[in-house]
Amino acid sequence: MASAELPAGLPDSSADRHLREEKITSQELLKGHFLHAFRDTVRLPDGREATREYVRHPGAVVIIAQLDDGHVVLERQFRYPVQSVMIEFPAGKLDAGEDPLACAKRELLEETGYTARRWARAGVMHPVISYSTEFIDIWFARDLTAGERQLDAGEFLDVLTAAPDELVQWCRDGHVTDAKTLTGVLWLQNVLSGAWVLDWQDDAS
Repeated sequence: MASAELPAGLPDSSADRHLREEKITSQELLKGHFLHAFRDTVRLPDGREATREYVRHPGAVVIIAQLDDGHVVLERQFRYPVQSVMIEFPAGKLDAGEDPLACAKRELLEETGYTARRWARAGVMHPVISYSTEFIDIWFARDLTAGERQLDAGEFLDVLTAAPDELVQWCRDGHVTDAKTLTGVLWLQNVLSGAWVLDWQDDAS
């Protein structure tokens, strides 16, 4: 998901030919319940060939949900690949054909029990550009109402809240290392300072 418009001073895509790689062949390596891995042979800009191994991902959302007192909603969840309990913003994978805002609403409710009256899309991030197609839509949520969580079978997590300054301190001290959460904190700081403005919309559902 590339940006439609490049900032002033950057060349447009027509000037990128000397950087682009062209796919020659593609081999499926793995099709699991979640991961779909490939090894492609590509032609480099200088004409030589190379291989690229990567994972196709359906995309995901992350939600920066802020309570009336300014605190943000967070989760603590064990992440098996890194064998650690991580502090994260609520997030989740898009179902096939699912609208990102619908996914954000679903994941916030399922994981935290909260619903939100106001939503704003902040942007998009690509967390692992070297080996995955994954993108994560960044959403803000406000005017929250607490309710019952609806966790998936086999899903275990704790919900907590933190003041923005406290969360920034956790990031600085290395207690928060999750990429989507670090990016979300960048957005949160700039939105709270007024440097970045969001287009808020009321939930019509």
